[in-house]
Amino acid sequence: MSFKQKYPIITRYLTNNTNRRSGLLISPGVKFVVAHDTGNPNSTAAGNVAYYERTANDANASAHIFTDDKEIIECIPALTSDKPEKAWQVLYNVSKDNELYGYDANDAAIGVEYCYGSNINAAESYKRYVWVLAYVCYKFKLNPATAVAGHFILDPARKTDPKSGLAASGRTYEQLLKDIVSEYNSSIITSNNLMKLIKNPSSQKIYAIGADNKKHWIFNEESFNVGKAMELWGDWNTIENVGDDSYAEGHTIILIK
Repeated sequence: MSFKQKYPIITRYLTNNTNRRSGLLISPGVKFVVAHDTGNPNSTAAGNVAYYERTANDANASAHIFTDDKEIIECIPALTSDKPEKAWQVLYNVSKDNELYGYDANDAAIGVEYCYGSNINAAESYKRYVWVLAYVCYKFKLNPATAVAGHFILDPARKTDPKSGLAASGRTYEQLLKDIVSEYNSSIITSNNLMKLIKNPSSQKIYAIGADNKKHWIFNEESFNVGKAMELWGDWNTIENVGDDSYAEGHTIILIK
C-alpha cells in the first residue's frame, strides 16, 4: 500500500540547534497532527520559512510544514526524514492536547501551516494543505478522522487557527476535517489500483495492462520510471512473463515529465 505523491515536498530545514529548531526528536512517536494557519495574510510558504531562518534564535515558535498555492516546504524534519523532530507549536501549559491524545503537541505532533490571502490562490493552497495533512496521517499510521486537531481546539483562549485562515478562503474547519478523510481514502494506493506489468518472451518489451485489458507498450526506461513515480504501476520485480498472444495490442505509452 502506498500514497499518491500529488505534490513535491521541498526540504528547507532550519539551522539546527537554534531556538526554533532544537534538533530534539519527537518521542515516543508521532501521535497526532496540529492544523495551523500563518495568521499573516499573503505570506507565502517560502517567505515564512525564510523568516523563521532569519529569526532562528529570536523566538521559539515553529512548525514543521508550510503550504501555499505553489509549494509545500518542510523546515523541521517530519515527512522527509525517518527521524521527525519536535516543533514548538502549542504552549506546554495548555492541557487539551493531553486530554485528547495523551501527549503534549510539541513532543508528539506534526504541525502544518496554511498560507492564505488575496494574493494566494485559495483553491490550490487548500488542496496542498488537505493533501499534506492526509499524508502525515498515512505516513505515521494515524486515523485521519480523529488525528487532526486545529490549534484553536488545543488553545481556545488564545488561538483561532486554522478557522480564521480557512474563513478568509471561504472554507470551514468542519469541512477541512471531512476533506482530509476524503483525500486520505482517495490517495491510498493498493496493489489492486496498479496497472499490471507484463513482458513478452519474444520481444522482451514491457507492457502495462490497461482498463481495456489490452497491453500498452512502455516506450523506454524513462517512461517506466515516470509511470512508477506517478504510481501507475509497481517496480521492475512486479513484471510477469506471459505469452505473446495473451493480450491484444494497445497503444504505446509515452509519459512526459
